[in-house]
Amino acid sequence: MRVLLAQPRGFCAGVVRAIEIVERSIRKFGAPVYVRHEIVHNRHVVETLRGQGAVFVEELSEVPDGAVTIFSAHGVARSVEDEAAARGLPVLDATCPLVAKVHQQGRRYAARGRTLVLIGHAGHAEVEGTIGQVEAPIHLVASVEDVARLDLPESTPLAYLTQTTLSVDDTRGIIAALHARFPDLEGPEVSGICYATQHRQAAVRELCAQVDLLLVVGSRNSSNSTRLREIGEEMGRPSYLIGHGGELDPAWMAGVRTVGLTAGASAPEELVLDVIAALRRLGAGEIAQMPGIREDVEFRLPAELREPTSDPAVQAAQ
Repeated sequence: MRVLLAQPRGFCAGVVRAIEIVERSIRKFGAPVYVRHEIVHNRHVVETLRGQGAVFVEELSEVPDGAVTIFSAHGVARSVEDEAAARGLPVLDATCPLVAKVHQQGRRYAARGRTLVLIGHAGHAEVEGTIGQVEAPIHLVASVEDVARLDLPESTPLAYLTQTTLSVDDTRGIIAALHARFPDLEGPEVSGICYATQHRQAAVRELCAQVDLLLVVGSRNSSNSTRLREIGEEMGRPSYLIGHGGELDPAWMAGVRTVGLTAGASAPEELVLDVIAALRRLGAGEIAQMPGIREDVEFRLPAELREPTSDPAVQAAQ
């Protein structure tokens, strides 16, 4: 049995930045630091940070007065920011810069008087944060059918935003449905979906053309990991989302000659290696990596956490 690895896979720049914010905060300020919501949607990452001294909460009311507080990579509503400010909590914002860009787009469209539509999944932390960042009503749609049900006149000046971790193809279809129904429509291109999401989805499509089965490493509450598994199914391959090698079912491997392996943007490479070890125990031999994009994107850390340096090049990167 052969294992073919997708490229790229695993951590994106926004996830790397968010995790580093938590780790550096613990080193600089001491444990505990309090993180509102899971910093990223991966159980292994959360448990590792918890072991270092991070405390994860869902509401700021659970944060003691004066405690260092971190907002997750998914972003938070303005009301959460205001509550933290009113309490004088020292806050470090780990919101992914690409999610923050969506917030900025929404505010610009709203300021121009456009009615906003957000393409995303109800209840997802990023969606809740985006809705709470724009001081205007937002209509949430997750499908072409949702577009048909929008209770808005077709003459409405509309603008759309997108959750960053969606399927590019599904989003393209929803945008087309919006254009067909609402002539006065503005919004970012599908390229506005995060670069890492696009790269990982494209890599999975290429991977599935060469494998008999797809394994996606990631947590079940990870939207981008779930999309990768769904793409594998759309490509006609048995596809499974697993958190680590211990969740691998040997029955899946019956008759499989080549296994495709990728990881969601919040899944660390050590979990990919754990799955490879499990596959080796089931008889996997060759481990190969498909060619693909090598990402070199880096996002700046908050000023409070940057390492002091006299090197101008390093200062510019920070």
